[in-house]
Amino acid sequence: MDFQPSEDQQMLREMVRQFAEKEAQPTAAHRDDEAIWPTELVKKMGGLGLLGVAVNEAYGGAGLDYISYAIVIEELSRVDASLGVIASVNNSLVCYGIEQFGSDAQKREILTSLASGRTLGAFSLSEPGAGSDAAAQKTTAVRDGDDYVINGVKNWVTNGNHADTIVLMALTDPSKGVKGITAFLADTHAPGCSIVKVENKLGIRSAHSSQMAYDNFRVPLWRRLGEEGQGFKVAMSILNAGRIGIAAQALGIAQGAYEAALGYSKLREQFGKPIHEFQAVGFTLADMATRIKAARLLTYEAAWRKDNGLDYTKDAAMAKVFASETAMWVTTKAIQLHGSNGYSKEYPVERFFREAKITEIYEGTSEIQRLVISRELTRA
Repeated sequence: MDFQPSEDQQMLREMVRQFAEKEAQPTAAHRDDEAIWPTELVKKMGGLGLLGVAVNEAYGGAGLDYISYAIVIEELSRVDASLGVIASVNNSLVCYGIEQFGSDAQKREILTSLASGRTLGAFSLSEPGAGSDAAAQKTTAVRDGDDYVINGVKNWVTNGNHADTIVLMALTDPSKGVKGITAFLADTHAPGCSIVKVENKLGIRSAHSSQMAYDNFRVPLWRRLGEEGQGFKVAMSILNAGRIGIAAQALGIAQGAYEAALGYSKLREQFGKPIHEFQAVGFTLADMATRIKAARLLTYEAAWRKDNGLDYTKDAAMAKVFASETAMWVTTKAIQLHGSNGYSKEYPVERFFREAKITEIYEGTSEIQRLVISRELTRA
């Protein structure tokens, strides 16, 4: 593996960093406080090609590799993790799924619009009674001629109340368990789809997550993603790739918190000298930087393996569990280094702390990641 980023990747990082710092940073804290959806910033991300980073150019994407995608999510999340997850969902959970499993018509009619940023996507698997146990689905899809009629309730649909297309999982044959789940590309503008509520969240509050209901919601046959009964396979493949995006998000959060703590340690003085000169503070900064570098290497290796057609299931799970737990550790230490100021909303580390927690939970909890890793280790 070549650890030196290419010139194009370096230019991409600089471009996204400038966008995040100039466009997103001035409003990040306010949007988080008020849970304001970043309408104009999402449009600008689309215009910059950040919503279809790894999608083939023939379908409206930027045609870049997954390392480039990880760089994009890291740099967005270093400033505003809400933008990071909005982009991650559209890239990993929606565009990737359609490009891998979609028909030519779905790629032309749906993927091209999503990858170019003209429309926005969401992913919907979780339900009130189905979290880590994805097989406990209750939402049903019944074939009626050239349509499926869908009924049920879905939870934690990030981007859901702003999405045009949702990758939606529903049971076409409840008697078959996971083998009875089918994936659909739901048009949210069709009758029967409604927003029950928008969650009032701890963190990433500028990225909305919704509970959504489907009441005799009709999806045309041509919008079925894959074959009947392949939905669980589709969902697990999508989430496997999505773990790289969430690892990159956690990595960006950790990097942002570390940089804030490092800067503060140079300005804050106690007992007549900057606090970074105290060994306890210096060692904490050293541990932060070391853990972040390790997380970055794990994340980029998983992306590299995907780019090179190698199996990356274990690697993506390792990257996600380590990067997310690193983000939680680094942000906790960043608040501690800020002292009482770390508890104030005048400083960004409290927001990084709240943003970090969700990375240990969504797209597979840390416990699920360890389950995936242990199974892969013993498979051979």
